[in-house]
Amino acid sequence: MPGFKELLIILVVVLIIFGAGRLKNIGKDLGAAIKNFKEGMSDKSDKKDK
Repeated sequence: MPGFKELLIILVVVLIIFGAGRLKNIGKDLGAAIKNFKEGMSDKSDKKDK
């Protein structure tokens, strides 16, 4: 598992490649995707229990 220094280097490289503005949009989209995935999984398990 990568340590703190490795994660910091990766973050800096990502910031350089994408820029802060696009990174904000990517994070927002990723958060929405994770939220939708979790909601979909909970809906599926609710239907399975019935």
